[in-house]
Amino acid sequence: MKRKSSGGVVDTVKTVVYAVLIALLVRTVAFEPFNIPSGSMIPTLLVGDYLFVSKYSYGYSRYSLPLSLDLFSGRIFFHMPQRGDVAVFRLPSDPSTDYIKRIVGLPGDKIQVIAGVLNINGVPVKRDRMPDFIEIDGAYRHAVVQYLETLPGGRQHPILELSTNGPLDNTPIFEVPSGYFFGMGDNRDNSQDSRTSVVGFVPFENLVGRAEFLFFSTDGSARLWEIWRWPLSIRYDRLFRPIR
Repeated sequence: MKRKSSGGVVDTVKTVVYAVLIALLVRTVAFEPFNIPSGSMIPTLLVGDYLFVSKYSYGYSRYSLPLSLDLFSGRIFFHMPQRGDVAVFRLPSDPSTDYIKRIVGLPGDKIQVIAGVLNINGVPVKRDRMPDFIEIDGAYRHAVVQYLETLPGGRQHPILELSTNGPLDNTPIFEVPSGYFFGMGDNRDNSQDSRTSVVGFVPFENLVGRAEFLFFSTDGSARLWEIWRWPLSIRYDRLFRPIR
């Protein structure tokens, strides 16, 4: 009986170890979950969204590995990001921090914002008025101007615009260096992105992956211990929604 019991414990430990190794492998080479803690990508992504990021979309760098192990430099199996991708990357000034922004500028592009309008290589990006986006925070409701922005190449996505003369609405020209990209939040007046010195140009090496789809979303109205309120806090209309 003792021998059988010992064998059962060993088998259980092996199963757990194998499961952990498989999970680490999937997380490293295929998909990694992320959650959205801030509103910089509203209306595309909301606070409380949980999403999967494809690690293989741009190839792999040290930031693809557990604990960001410094086993190699640059990227392997590299694929160039596409303009309009929503990408997760490590903040250049603090590589322990994940950021998520939309790629609007590729190497060689000249990016500028004039009166709130994104200009790429001297050409204003087309945008069309949409119905206002309604921000909801408990009992608080607030209408925000919303546009459908069309990037060169045809990719479309909604953006929010609080004003046209805010601190980030008129910028100098940013010329994107080789090996870097320029990211902006869809919530244009509430996003710390490549327009600021905190983020700046982002090296391709810092890319973690491309945001693919939401798998869960909660509005935060239920506290962890309020199990009976969990079902009411879930945003069911956002479950398994692709990210564009």
